[in-house]
Amino acid sequence: MKTFKCEEMMCNHCVSRIDTALNEAKIDHKVDLETKTVTIEGCENCAAKAVEILDDLGFSAVEV
Repeated sequence: MKTFKCEEMMCNHCVSRIDTALNEAKIDHKVDLETKTVTIEGCENCAAKAVEILDDLGFSAVEV
C-alpha cells in the first residue's frame, strides 16, 4: 500500500476524475478529499501507473 498527497485536489469533481481514471486502469485505490490523498493497494507497478495517471490528470502525487 502506498499513499500519495495530491495538493491540487480541491473538490468532489477532482475525486470523481481520479476515481474514474484509476477504476478504468483497474487499480485498487481510495481517494480522500479531506486529506487530499490517494492510497493505492497493490504492487510497485500499480503505484507507478497510478502516479502516471494522476500526473496526466494534472495532479502532482507526492508519496507520504
